[in-house]
Amino acid sequence: MDAALQQLITMSNRLGDPALDYVILAEGNTSARADPHSFWVKASGTELRTIDANGFVRVSFPGVLEMLQSAAMTDEQIRVRLSDAKVDPLTGRGAAPADGVQPSVETVLHAICLSLEGVNFVAHTHPTAINALTCSAAFETAVSGRLFPDEIVLCGPAPVVVPYTDPGLPLARKVKELAHRHLDEHGEAPRVILMQNHGLIALGQSAQQVENITAMAVKTARVLIGAYALGGPHFMTLAAVARIHTRSDELYRRKLLGE
Repeated sequence: MDAALQQLITMSNRLGDPALDYVILAEGNTSARADPHSFWVKASGTELRTIDANGFVRVSFPGVLEMLQSAAMTDEQIRVRLSDAKVDPLTGRGAAPADGVQPSVETVLHAICLSLEGVNFVAHTHPTAINALTCSAAFETAVSGRLFPDEIVLCGPAPVVVPYTDPGLPLARKVKELAHRHLDEHGEAPRVILMQNHGLIALGQSAQQVENITAMAVKTARVLIGAYALGGPHFMTLAAVARIHTRSDELYRRKLLGE
């Protein structure tokens, strides 16, 4: 089995553990770069908790990303184009297999994230603690600062914050715009994307890093909710955040944690 696919299956099963409360039923989707030309993505309607190799589809980066050039597409047109983007699961090239498995509606979003430098694995989940923030009136204010050093080490200096956007192509276009703005401002790809009234995306070099980022983002959400119960969050200064983000000992620890 493709090594990236095996790691993706293991990561997905762990993220789908009901005890973690990250997803239920068919919520969420995951992906992994297979090679420079193609990637694996969760099939529509499958469950992270029990997913195996049959629950993933290998698709072409060019075949998916070219959909962004279309001014407008119907849901049916998107479904057909995603199906056409499927490639041979063994070679990552050639005609799409006629297996009837449909790539997730968020496949374009995953293609954009995996196209960012240093990103090999992506997980989109709907943790209850995260959604308590993304669905709140205070969402943008609540995630406008960093609270503690380990949050910075795992999740980076700042998240990408996405206003509510219709899932599919509109959301993919918005994430692309804001992810590249983050890259310009911070000199690196984001590790956390928070989507209003929707959920979390964790981006990492390795499957383990994506798991770590997801866990820390959920802890941060719980800390934030607790902080608001005690008068509101006390955010770290920008100077303090920059110091933690660039300290050599923290960079070393980050590598040990799976980057």
